[in-house]
Amino acid sequence: MEFSEKLQELRKNRSMTQEELAEALFVSRTAVSKWESGRGYPSIDSLKEISRFFSVTIDDLICSDEIITAAENDKMEFVSKYVSLICNALDSLLAILLFIPAFGNGTDSSETVSLFGLTGISPWVKNVFIAIISITVLNGICGLIISNFNKPVWNRHRLITGISLSILAVIAFIAARQPYAGIICFSFLIIKGFLIAKVKQQ
Repeated sequence: MEFSEKLQELRKNRSMTQEELAEALFVSRTAVSKWESGRGYPSIDSLKEISRFFSVTIDDLICSDEIITAAENDKMEFVSKYVSLICNALDSLLAILLFIPAFGNGTDSSETVSLFGLTGISPWVKNVFIAIISITVLNGICGLIISNFNKPVWNRHRLITGISLSILAVIAFIAARQPYAGIICFSFLIIKGFLIAKVKQQ
C-alpha cells in the first residue's frame, strides 16, 4: 500500500475530513489533497507530524523509496528558497545606485556622481533610471516578504520579474553610456543567472 492510500485510510478511520486533518497538521487542505491523490509527498517535518498524530512510525507510513523522494523534494525546496532569498536581496541592494557615485555627469565632466546628484543628462532619462531602480528594489523587498509565506509560485514570479528588470537596467544604463551602473547591474544579473542555473541542474 502506498503512502497516499495509507494516509486516506488513517484519516477515514478517525472519521476526519481532509480539512480537519489539515488543521490538525497545520498545513493547507490542498496539501492533504495532494498527498492523498499521490501527486506529492509531505516534507520530512510533516511526515513526523503525521506519524505523531496517528501514533504510527514513519516506516509504517512510507517506504524507503518514498522517503528518498520526500527528502529530495525537501532539499530542492530548501535550495530554491535560499536562491530566491539571495536574488531578492540583490534586487533590494540595487538601491545603492541611488546613493553611490556610479554615474558619469555628462560628456563635459569627468566626475562621477550619485543618481540624485546627476545633472549632465536629460531629466526624463534620469527619471527612467530612478523608476527602473525603484521598481527593482520594490520587487526585491516584496520577494523577501513573500518568501516567508512559503508560496513557491509567488517566488517564481518575483524571480522572473527580477531577472527581467535586471536585463532592462543593464540595457538602459549601457545605452545611456553609464558603464559603472551597467556593470553593477550586469554583475547582479550574472550572479542571479548562475544561482538559478544551479537550481535547475539539481
